[in-house]
Amino acid sequence: MQVLTEEALEFVAKLHEAHAARRDELLALRKERRPLGFLPETQDVRDGEWKVAEAPEALRDRRVEITGPTERKMTINALNSGAKVWLADLEDANTPHWDNVVQGQVNLYEAARETIEFTSPEGKEYKLKGGPYPTIVVRPRGWHLDERNLQFGGKNAVGALVDFGLHFFHNAELGKPYYYLPKMESHLEARLWNDVFTTAQKLKGVPHGTIRATVLIETIPAAFQMEEILYELRDHASGLNAGRWDYLFSVIKYFRDAGADYVLPDRNSVTMTAPFMRAYTELLVKTCHKRGAFAMGGMAAFIPNRRDPEVTENALRKVREDKTREANDGFDGSWVAHPDLVPICREIFDGVLGDRPNQIDKQRPEVSVTAEQLLDFKSAGGSATRAGLEAAVDVGVRYIASWLGGNGAAAIHNLMEDAATAEISRSQIWQWVNNKVLLDDGTEVTADAVREVLARVGGELEGPHVAAAVELFEQVALSEDFVDFLTLPAYERI
Repeated sequence: MQVLTEEALEFVAKLHEAHAARRDELLALRKERRPLGFLPETQDVRDGEWKVAEAPEALRDRRVEITGPTERKMTINALNSGAKVWLADLEDANTPHWDNVVQGQVNLYEAARETIEFTSPEGKEYKLKGGPYPTIVVRPRGWHLDERNLQFGGKNAVGALVDFGLHFFHNAELGKPYYYLPKMESHLEARLWNDVFTTAQKLKGVPHGTIRATVLIETIPAAFQMEEILYELRDHASGLNAGRWDYLFSVIKYFRDAGADYVLPDRNSVTMTAPFMRAYTELLVKTCHKRGAFAMGGMAAFIPNRRDPEVTENALRKVREDKTREANDGFDGSWVAHPDLVPICREIFDGVLGDRPNQIDKQRPEVSVTAEQLLDFKSAGGSATRAGLEAAVDVGVRYIASWLGGNGAAAIHNLMEDAATAEISRSQIWQWVNNKVLLDDGTEVTADAVREVLARVGGELEGPHVAAAVELFEQVALSEDFVDFLTLPAYERI
């Protein structure tokens, strides 16, 4: 199957001609960091009586969704997992090597037609077992990422338009062009996606509203615009997702230089039961169900380890607690990163949903979330620790080395990590250094202290990309100017 046909590239070019300039304008607006709060100018949207379009049959039951990159073997494993939805990730779990970008589209084409198969170099065969298979929902790159291997009008292509455009062009005829939209920071960015969808459907002669999109609420500005985001996409919206790890990264990034009250403790000590995280998820569920949309829970990233039953048992207990909380809070489904977690997530949501496909009728009128609650980061508790610092450096370097090598979904210490992991690690260290944070052992987090840990980690790891990963981590964690996304300088190295 050929992806880069003349017709497909012409289609993507038309999307760029219509929308790339507006993308550039909206990225420029992100640089204007304003005080956060619910927007007074969109009060009429929040007060209005409206709902998103009714969900198509293929998206009404989303009780368990498996995530993963569009690598060929993982595509087959995801389709055989028993999940209701597969989030086919062209974003944070995928390094945008050109081969990954193009081969991912080939794999999605064959997956949609249930013809995909694979034989490993060792001769192991991977084939589809027989349906029903998960509904495929594709996550393109965020608005901020370019694609240097294609140019339109003398400028690098927009990664999001390349990913969406190629997939939609080749698969729209099958009638299930469904997407997850990442890293938006405003309803204006949602409006742009809606305009892109309208253009694409017109160009292909597809009925308006055929496309459906679920938006990840994974930035702190977007948390204050959930209703507005759904409103802008209302003809195409399917739901919102609580993208917890990127959300924490966004919190750190947005308030990195705002003072001690905004410094977060170790990543692992900020749980979903922290009051400011509870405010975020409860507002998401209430907003979605008020507007007829699905509320999707966060990631269970654990990878079961058959060689260490004690670690596995403790992790599975935490997964059960997490998914039970989400199901009881009103979420309609949740994410897992490994096929072995699908039965656990399904069992828990089965127990709450029964024969119903979702619990969109659970309105949560008792929930009332204020801006102050969303911004109460001191409610996280916990502290910055020596172990937390060392773990941030270790995991960050390991992930970047994997990413540079072409693997954006990295198994690290029994967890399936994506780019959000490294983003939290390096942004937190930047915040700690610039706020002169003291660790639990009384030492101050300085640039020299971080470099000392970096040198030790780099010396302990092996691989062709470790040295470059150490150098890049130091750049994005310790430079005077904070880099918005580490994948931007990382992209220049592949």
